[in-house]
Amino acid sequence: MQPTHAEVARTLAAGHLPATAHIACRPGPHPVRHVTDAQGRVLLLSPSDGALTAALRPGPDVDDTALVLDISDVPPVTGAPSLGRIWVAGWATRLDGPEARQAALDYAETDPATDLLDVGDTQVIHRMDVAEVRYERNTVLVDVDPDEYAEALPDPLRAIEFDLIADLSDHHVVEMSDYVRRQLGPAARPGDDPRVVRLDRYGFMVRLGDRLARLAFPRPVTDRHDLAHLLHPVLCHRCGHQEEEAA
Repeated sequence: MQPTHAEVARTLAAGHLPATAHIACRPGPHPVRHVTDAQGRVLLLSPSDGALTAALRPGPDVDDTALVLDISDVPPVTGAPSLGRIWVAGWATRLDGPEARQAALDYAETDPATDLLDVGDTQVIHRMDVAEVRYERNTVLVDVDPDEYAEALPDPLRAIEFDLIADLSDHHVVEMSDYVRRQLGPAARPGDDPRVVRLDRYGFMVRLGDRLARLAFPRPVTDRHDLAHLLHPVLCHRCGHQEEEAA
């Protein structure tokens, strides 16, 4: 199994990557701080007297502003493939009062920034209702259904992907290399040095010289603890043999 386009889009939009906003009929683009809430709506945090807040100020007789958020993946390690790029289009509305306070709580679930305490004073939150999502990877551009995007869940490992790969590289090179070779069989060439370069809920990607191979988990993982449980037989392969011999 692999992530769907909607799942990748939700993962890229989640708030762990830099983003820029192109705002209708305004100069730009603007770098933005953002996350997405449980429905996939974009929450934008900005200084109340900043350029982004001014650019998002709606025109006469309207209460929202059209914009496009542009987000590109940043691979976690050298040699890792990019997940691609998304454009999320919609309308942003400034939130005040109880809505702003709830949005600040939603924002903190992904990014507990200290200046969220200043929302309503020196900081403002805009909520962007998503109308269109486009996803591009390897020059292939697809439209993602906004409802499928809203229902999809961002990958639970994306925010810690670098740490997980670094741990495998620092402490489990031999075990992972043996496992990859067992899984690939004859496809693993002599002299290949398998190296994990990407991880997601469905599996991991390994670089072998100039080639990439994807290995799937038996089931999607839910979090770091679940991943550790799933990988335990792989990382403790030798321990398993020792236990069998002792028995």
